[in-house]
Amino acid sequence: MAAEALDHLAPGDPAARRSRRDLQRVHRAMGSRAIVTRGWQALWPSPPRAARLRVLEIGAGDGTLLLGVARSLAPAWPPVQLTLLDRQDIVSQATLDAYAALGWNASVEIADVLAWAAPSAAEGASAAPSPRWDLITASLFLHHFEGAQLRAVLVAIAARADRFFAVEPQRAWLALAGSHLVGALGANAVTREDAVLSVNAGFRGQEITALWPQAGTAWQAREYGAGLFSHCFGARRN
Repeated sequence: MAAEALDHLAPGDPAARRSRRDLQRVHRAMGSRAIVTRGWQALWPSPPRAARLRVLEIGAGDGTLLLGVARSLAPAWPPVQLTLLDRQDIVSQATLDAYAALGWNASVEIADVLAWAAPSAAEGASAAPSPRWDLITASLFLHHFEGAQLRAVLVAIAARADRFFAVEPQRAWLALAGSHLVGALGANAVTREDAVLSVNAGFRGQEITALWPQAGTAWQAREYGAGLFSHCFGARRN
């Protein structure tokens, strides 16, 4: 896919900061927080209360989307050890403090996801390198990759996690029409351009499932549309 404009901007660029705020509004319009919350609950209806759960978000950005998810889940879920992985250091201390107030211990890992995935891509899907995660999640992130790169990321996730959930743009006419209207949310030029690119690079049908490294009956996987604009993939190790 064509690289999105935000990918080329420095974290402190005013246009980048504005675009990140735009993305928060886009997530609200898409209902992403509710979609992710329901997706996690479907994969984990009754998480154990006795232990702290290990959760990793890849392509975490500023960490604010999962903060909304944490606020929804914290009353019923055990404490969570959350790692926010992104190649840019843009998670604020205020966001980390807000997680802590919910009993979620959030930390930031600065890394490119392809470098993070490289050991698992080399070792194959049967490898189980540490650290391992109870859940890995991604929001509007997988569509940045295609072909061998996307396959490598999915192999790494399957090797390191017991559950995986992703919400992505749905590659469909309604989502494309919506992407041309994000200016109505007050989005800047960067966000308006990237919204269209994101939908064109999105997913439909069983495209993620076809790339998921399922070994026999090791995984239960489900791929489905959600809301008007979103496409989801959830997998749970048997």
